[in-house]
Amino acid sequence: MTPAPSLPPQIDEDQLFRLLRQLDETPDVSQRVTAKALGISLGRLNAYLRTAADHGFVKVTERDGPDRRQRYGYALTARGAVTKNRLIDRFLARKLAEYDALHAELTGVGSGLVPLKYRSKFMQNNLAPIPELYVSYDSAQKLKVEAGELTSHDLTPRQVCDLELLMNGGFNPLKGFLSEKDYDSVVSDMRLSDGSLWPMPITLDVSQAFADKIELGQDIALRDAEGVILATMTVTDKWVPNKSREAEKVFGADDQAHPAVYYLHNTAGEVYLGGPVTGIQQPVHYDFRSRRDTPNELRAYFRKLGWRKVVAFQTRNPLHRAHQELTFRAAKEAQANLLIHPVVGMTKPGDVDHFTRVRCYEAVLDKYPQSTTTMSLLPLAMRMAGPREAVWHGLIRANHGCTHFIVGRDHAGPGKNSQGEDFYGPYDAQDMFREYQSEIGVEMVDFKHMVYVQERAQYEPADEIADRENVTILNISGTELRRRLSEGLEIPDWFSFPEVVNELRKTKPPRAKQGFTVFFTGLSGSGKSTIANALMVKLMEMGGRPVTLLDGDVVRKHLSSELGFSKEHRDLNIKRIGYVASEITKNGGIAICAPIAPYTATRRAVREMIEQYGAFAEVHVSTSLEECERRDRKGLYKLAREGKIKEFTGISDPYEEPESPELRVDTENVDVDNCAHQVILKLESMGLIAGH
Repeated sequence: MTPAPSLPPQIDEDQLFRLLRQLDETPDVSQRVTAKALGISLGRLNAYLRTAADHGFVKVTERDGPDRRQRYGYALTARGAVTKNRLIDRFLARKLAEYDALHAELTGVGSGLVPLKYRSKFMQNNLAPIPELYVSYDSAQKLKVEAGELTSHDLTPRQVCDLELLMNGGFNPLKGFLSEKDYDSVVSDMRLSDGSLWPMPITLDVSQAFADKIELGQDIALRDAEGVILATMTVTDKWVPNKSREAEKVFGADDQAHPAVYYLHNTAGEVYLGGPVTGIQQPVHYDFRSRRDTPNELRAYFRKLGWRKVVAFQTRNPLHRAHQELTFRAAKEAQANLLIHPVVGMTKPGDVDHFTRVRCYEAVLDKYPQSTTTMSLLPLAMRMAGPREAVWHGLIRANHGCTHFIVGRDHAGPGKNSQGEDFYGPYDAQDMFREYQSEIGVEMVDFKHMVYVQERAQYEPADEIADRENVTILNISGTELRRRLSEGLEIPDWFSFPEVVNELRKTKPPRAKQGFTVFFTGLSGSGKSTIANALMVKLMEMGGRPVTLLDGDVVRKHLSSELGFSKEHRDLNIKRIGYVASEITKNGGIAICAPIAPYTATRRAVREMIEQYGAFAEVHVSTSLEECERRDRKGLYKLAREGKIKEFTGISDPYEEPESPELRVDTENVDVDNCAHQVILKLESMGLIAGH
């Protein structure tokens, strides 16, 4: 770990702060104008500029043109921008301390404005602007050119979400990706090393190969998937984390049934980089642009409308009538205006996509009084961390100018663990939020479980119905709603709005009209391809949807011909198959896949890829190794036994049997037609094809 850049002895903090700020705001004026603005001589300005350039804070370029007074141009480097932001913190803290001392001298009491350590702490007013990590527009144009020469890291979707909220102040007081010291403190104690409350590790995970190219103190460019430079980062820390410890502390268990723990072990890079970030531009969003507000844009909106109290409603699901009643009651209880603040970054695998959800929200928004309610989209990558996540969500909403926050039952819970039990207790999140409420600066509004009372034709909190023995209480669970949608059954008006149901039916038609994937897995020679071919013919005979067979050997020939048979290459081959299958499924077709797919983690990744768009039926062809060797039509097992084929599944490389596939078939002493018929019956029972 390296310390922040030290200040040159020839120039004190205030002088350097004023110089960097002036150059950032007016990079193109003459030295004479800059010197006058700073109140110093030209000679002293030149000395300061040389010192700043020598220490890597300023980049000097020669200009063409007749004006000798503007012969040189000065632009902040990434290091200079980071240093400027750090000095702003110190400068403001010092000035506020001076003001507090003067206030105490004149009135006998302190002003109450002295920050604890950083500027974020004195931004107590929910309508005042909060700090962002962006440089000025002119500096960003220059920095973008400079960053083009830096080593680049291509951000993952989750990292893009994190970076956006770092840069726009949503993750205030963070100034970048966590250092190792801050990471350790957050994992252990839910606090940054300076004592500030922060429950979630925000780290830049990279591959070992990329980390090996990076030196401490080096600046890197952070790019989106299209290669656009969004920010630069000064790498101050580089370390290999203990991911099992992170899982235990942050998520409560090192259990890969938890989506964030699975991501941690199977998707995230091996090495973490930490360091301050300098924002150049925000990520480009082409969808719902008018609904995407930064924290400062929301604060300005609240300021304009005079909203002193704002209650935020966090959601990653469509809104139904119970949610509307809940939010009405929450706003009334808090005497506050309402911000519907849905997450449109990464949520739990299997959730309704955000395009559909936002259309549902917009359909429901008309049901709220326009003068008291607004909606804004939050580009957050959720971790589903339950209690810690609730505190994190509260801090994020405080940064967005909210004063109250609705915390749900099992808030941000990921569902069941490997033992079939809930990861978190139903009220753990509320208990933890209540414990840190004053520090978060946002007041919690308890989520009430709302049920429909038929006799009174209204929603009421379930625990406040005094005459429950004499009334009919109705409710539809999320599971029941999904069943009704998948089977095309009626969804009553008392439960949801017709506009919402229409949007959901567009995205989630009845299962018998959806695309789906049948994924065969088993040893070489087990009979996967033979059954898959028979199944394809049977499904084509039924008609109604296009059917595509992605056989392992055929895919190897046409899609993955350059790949070998190392674990890395085999995983890549399976993920390619999964990607093609997901596109077929998304577009309403049937994909039949028949690779060996020996690894559990890779099969799970393919399942998650496909289940965003339709059903996934895993079929384990469980033919024994002995029977597969006996068949050995291609002579591969014999070559593997002789050591002539390396890393051969079942011989020199493991096959990890699926624990709970949708179907398990054995081809020994069973004809192919019977096996294919078993699959057909399973697809019928899943509602994917009509019964005959």
